[in-house]
Amino acid sequence: MTSTLYFPPSLQRFEPRRMVFSTWVDHLPFAYDLVTAIRPQVVVELGVYNGLSFFTFCQAMVENDIDGVAYGIDCWEGDEHTDAYDDSIFKDVQHHAREHYRGITYLLRMYFNEALRHFEPDSIDLLHIDGLHTYEAVKEDFGNWYPKVKPGGIILFHDVMARIKDFGAWKFFAELEEEHEEIFRFNHGFGLGVLRKPGGSPAHTELTELLFSRDPETEKRLRQLYSHAAHFLEARRQARRFKPKTHAEADKGGQGKQAGEG
Repeated sequence: MTSTLYFPPSLQRFEPRRMVFSTWVDHLPFAYDLVTAIRPQVVVELGVYNGLSFFTFCQAMVENDIDGVAYGIDCWEGDEHTDAYDDSIFKDVQHHAREHYRGITYLLRMYFNEALRHFEPDSIDLLHIDGLHTYEAVKEDFGNWYPKVKPGGIILFHDVMARIKDFGAWKFFAELEEEHEEIFRFNHGFGLGVLRKPGGSPAHTELTELLFSRDPETEKRLRQLYSHAAHFLEARRQARRFKPKTHAEADKGGQGKQAGEG
């Protein structure tokens, strides 16, 4: 069992620049820390929706001076799990990308299979699979995109603990756990799976050593750490929402009210 004292960057300095409703909120600290650790040159997300996970990857890249680009791929039409939605979701994501991450983000509004031709084999450092969550869809996305990931690259799977409706990411990931050595599963929230593609010269960092230690006690502690980190992030965010106004803020607000009453 390792005795490494790991103090993740997300607990030191991470303040999400984008917060929208998403079950991905439980894994934001890990997403930030993973990008900080492996310093990917090419990030690809399949299934962006409102951009919570995608922009966390981007934020980590900017704040840690990582020279890379992030591609968000989505039709932005909805599916049988999200239901259909209007164009406002895409426009909001597009605006946020332009406002905060111009030059490092590319939004590809197309189906996942259509986007395959834009990426060379062994070119992606970090792939996030978060599209339609049926067993068949997740299996197809993994099969199509796995060759595009560099040996030693990381693949993330969202909702690997969600056994609702016809979700099947949990079932497919369980099969991968039987086949791969370097694989890890977070159980909190809706779950997040982490797989490292064999080969290459993968980044050896504190976080990756813990992720793929294959030591039950280390895995248990890492799961606990990131479950607590998610609760801490949310508690800190809520505390700031209800933070009492300073005298200057109160005075400014009062002046604005008086001006409006005139």
